[in-house]
Amino acid sequence: MSFNSKDFKGFTFRSGPVKNKVKQNSTFWDTNSNDVDVDEFLGLDTTTKKGRDLVALAGYKRAISNFVNIVTEMNIPVSFNNNDESFTDGKKVVIGANLDDKKFDVAVGLALHEGSHIKLSDFSLLKNLEMNIPEEIFVLGEGVGVSRMTCISTIKNLLNYIEDRRIDSFIFRTSPGYKSYYHAMYEKYFYSKNVDKGLLSSEFRMENIESYMFRIINLHNSNRQLGSLKGLKDIYSTIDLGRIQRGMMRDTNEALVVACDVMSIILLNIDKIETPDSDESQDSQGQGGGSSDGSGDNTMSDEQFDELLDDIENGNLESSDGGTTGGGSSIELPVPPSTPSENLDNDDGSESVELSDRQKSMLKKAFEKQEKFLDGDVQKTKLNKKETKDINAIEESGASYENVGSDIPKNYWDGSAGSGTKCLVVKNLTQSLIDSGQFGCATSWNQRRYNESNYDRYNFVEEGLRLGNVLGRKLKVRGEESSLKYSRQNSGKIDKRLLSELGFGNSDVFSQTFVERYNKAYLHISIDASGSMSGNKWNKAMTSAVAMMKACDMAGNIDVVVSIRATHETNGGHGVPLIMVCYDSRTDKLVKVKNLFSALDVSGVTPEGLCFEAIQKDLIPGNSNQDSYFINFSDGQPYFGNKEISYQGSHAEKHTAKMCNNMRAMGISVLSYFIGGDYSYDSDNKSFTNMYGKDAEFVNATNMMEVAKTMNKKFLEK
Repeated sequence: MSFNSKDFKGFTFRSGPVKNKVKQNSTFWDTNSNDVDVDEFLGLDTTTKKGRDLVALAGYKRAISNFVNIVTEMNIPVSFNNNDESFTDGKKVVIGANLDDKKFDVAVGLALHEGSHIKLSDFSLLKNLEMNIPEEIFVLGEGVGVSRMTCISTIKNLLNYIEDRRIDSFIFRTSPGYKSYYHAMYEKYFYSKNVDKGLLSSEFRMENIESYMFRIINLHNSNRQLGSLKGLKDIYSTIDLGRIQRGMMRDTNEALVVACDVMSIILLNIDKIETPDSDESQDSQGQGGGSSDGSGDNTMSDEQFDELLDDIENGNLESSDGGTTGGGSSIELPVPPSTPSENLDNDDGSESVELSDRQKSMLKKAFEKQEKFLDGDVQKTKLNKKETKDINAIEESGASYENVGSDIPKNYWDGSAGSGTKCLVVKNLTQSLIDSGQFGCATSWNQRRYNESNYDRYNFVEEGLRLGNVLGRKLKVRGEESSLKYSRQNSGKIDKRLLSELGFGNSDVFSQTFVERYNKAYLHISIDASGSMSGNKWNKAMTSAVAMMKACDMAGNIDVVVSIRATHETNGGHGVPLIMVCYDSRTDKLVKVKNLFSALDVSGVTPEGLCFEAIQKDLIPGNSNQDSYFINFSDGQPYFGNKEISYQGSHAEKHTAKMCNNMRAMGISVLSYFIGGDYSYDSDNKSFTNMYGKDAEFVNATNMMEVAKTMNKKFLEK
């Protein structure tokens, strides 16, 4: 016999929310060891996987930490799960490592869920759960063959369900801007067509603990079918989701009282378990209710069931509450408002739909997923020791992605603008970042090679510091000030030495002092670290930069930031532009240059303006009290490409020129030096002029110290 939705007009159906496309992951507030876990995806194995973008993971962790701390108003640590993780009882949130943009919303929802448990839940009560359960419940359980341990574990799951509703409702009331993350979490774990089918079917309609738990943990689904089990209406009224939603359940202890009351109702209605091995016991514990082979008259195909659910969701079927049941296309609240008792489902479960074997299997998996969520038995993708150490180094460096180049074509041949690409901005070069080996332009291998006695390499650090010492003696005058005092003025400050002249009719007894000093200066030196800069060009450019750092350090009133531009291949094999701040005199001592600059070397291609765009907001504008300069060293045309962007030719030149003009509009003087070698190409010269205009200067790598001297002279201008 075939069915379609109009055949079910008299049934007590309630529509569940439509499952939206979301970005996902998962969590729960307590496990047997009372860990606070956040896992992104049930079913993932716990081994580490190749191809992780650790910079992206560090960014996700930083964002999730911010969300948790904002919503909870507590400084709750957020960490990745790893083999050395030492869990603490209700003190931190642990997230899994298999994160990406699509899974981010669920991961945030789960982290907020766990963080709110830390803020609001009493973990000590759960530790001593057995001592807080009334003895009469165990007596009731013994009367129907339910063991003491089963009573405890069932009450724990009931408490977890009720407590989840309480803390989630609190966040919905106090932080409504974060609802979308909770929606993503509920979509993943509680709202699915498999669960909806199970609620409407003949499954889980026998009075046993499994059936009650399935129906109870889905009470906030509008397909709940309160007539499917004896006492389920009383359980619904006892939990009173609407009361929880209004914030009238005060604490975890009150949630436990309700959980115990619900357990009593279950035990009063459950079928007695005679013996573990009897056929009667086996029957009483099964889901049962329909044809075992899925061939009964009431069996529906997936397509028929989907059509039925669509009609319910669209409000085309009547419910026992009166009217249609349209559930809408989104979840506005984690729990529905309370339903007056007279409007509760009156269906006795005598008419229901059979599931096929395949549908039963899918329902079983969906229910197991929900039970794991309640019991905290979730798998968390782990980081290994090196990944954990490297992510800590990345976080310490302040590395993050910035979206750039939104006006640059995705493909150079069609010219249509894409959506841009990510640029990796590393704000602080550290030894731990160098040791991680994450970035080819700064590695411990470079350090070792630089310091090997049998390796003949130009020592740009020592040479730069030596030459900088010479330049610095001249530049120190920037820190000096001169004053000129004018006496016998008719206004100003009284000159005590002239007071005696007042008696002789001289009223000009005032003096004025004029102080002349240099403005404070800000200098950002950015060096092209592409492969074509290798060798003599790189060494001379770095020597010049180090010399300027040393000279400015001696001057005392010039802030210097030095960055290098390269590209970075992520672990997934996707290249991105990279700009790394290697030195910032506002926070770093010059000893950093001596200790860490030997790790620097060329790596990748020439992203030019993409890197300039990524740091625009970090540059210091010039004003009447401060002179600002941006110094660029590079040796060729801009070029970069990945699957998101084609950065080359006139598009790249115009974009770089635009970034330079943006700097000039901020009051920053842009000085660009084209570092040539033994051979120079007209196309390179023309491209450089197009990008940097009148500020472009062409120098030979062997004359780089002339650049430093030129800049030194410019700093001494008033």
